[in-house]
Amino acid sequence: MSEFSIKINVAGRVYPLTIEEHEEVSIRKAQERIAKDLKALENNYAIRDKQDLLAMLLLQYASEIERNEVKREENTQAIEKLSKVESLLKDYLEPVL
Repeated sequence: MSEFSIKINVAGRVYPLTIEEHEEVSIRKAQERIAKDLKALENNYAIRDKQDLLAMLLLQYASEIERNEVKREENTQAIEKLSKVESLLKDYLEPVL
């Protein structure tokens, strides 16, 4: 893989990054999402301090990650239960087939 440098703007500050080629699209999309979400927070709240807005945004993103973790765990448990049911059905139907 090939590494190269890019500059990312987050909340008016520029951050140089060295990344792999395949990471660029997702990093650029993340930059756009952060800018959009910060703008939405600015429009919805009377907060102008970028640090406070970034903290609020971080809390939103962390909450989203946590919800996804819970969903992932629930899906894993459901898959395990379905696998057990499938196994029981196979064992039950095997003599018939």
